[in-house]
Amino acid sequence: MIEVKSLSKSYGVFKAVDDLSFTVRAGQVLGFLGPNGAGKSTTMKMLTGFLTPTSGTALINGIDVVENSVLARKTIGYLPEGAPSYGEMTVQQFLGFVARARLIDKNSVAVSVDRAIEKLNLSDVKHQVIETLSKGFKRRVGLAQAIIHDPQILILDEPTDGLDPNQKREVRRLIRAMAKDKIIIISTHILEEVEAVCNRVMIIAEGRLLADDSPQALIMRSRYHNAVSLVVDAAEKVASILGELPQVARVELNEGELTLFPAGDGLFEAVTATISANQWQVSALRLEAGRLDEVFHTITSGGAAA
Repeated sequence: MIEVKSLSKSYGVFKAVDDLSFTVRAGQVLGFLGPNGAGKSTTMKMLTGFLTPTSGTALINGIDVVENSVLARKTIGYLPEGAPSYGEMTVQQFLGFVARARLIDKNSVAVSVDRAIEKLNLSDVKHQVIETLSKGFKRRVGLAQAIIHDPQILILDEPTDGLDPNQKREVRRLIRAMAKDKIIIISTHILEEVEAVCNRVMIIAEGRLLADDSPQALIMRSRYHNAVSLVVDAAEKVASILGELPQVARVELNEGELTLFPAGDGLFEAVTATISANQWQVSALRLEAGRLDEVFHTITSGGAAA
């Protein structure tokens, strides 16, 4: 378990993190969302013992990260911004160094290195010098060092930064596979990543917690939740007719796409029946679950908080 208690970090008069408190348990994949400068990376650095809080503390499996930082770090795997490494080493040499620094038994170092290389698909570059790798491969090496000691807690700052779409998919698959019995905290700007791997989301801005919920619950806060969007010929005429339906509260036409917002239940059925009755030519039609980007914007711009 991670218990964060009134965690704050100030730089002079500037508060990067402002009285943050939360608890995370095994099996949770927590997505940290927030605009640039929100305090996400600063919070992660304090949880991992790289920064000392101005006030407050965090308990990592009951161990105070301020009072006993080294012991707390033993249960954590950490991928910081930039994935720092020793560029003159090969991938295999670097991971071996990390394994020994993590006090993995010398007879198990090679097995731990090979397992991390396999999980991150680094076999083709394991003998390559790190400074010659692409950004994507360097990020994967950073992930490999974070998991090499099979930690109970993973704290990952922008884990898929610089990866191509296929690599992102593989990393997300790996995170989901590891999530069953671990705590995983991910900082990301990629909202689709939150929906793909996280079962809990915290939105912070200016160092303060603004929302803490599941991705699905946050999406349901969207004004688009249960709206119907369609692309149709003669959109303005169609909008006028559909706008008269009792199930429609409001109609918006944006760049050729018509969106109908619900006044109650049964909107999708009423819209599809009207389309069929009028034999309109519809090229796209969907029932909206909600839009996380719109919820994020609303919350971080002061429109809502929880």
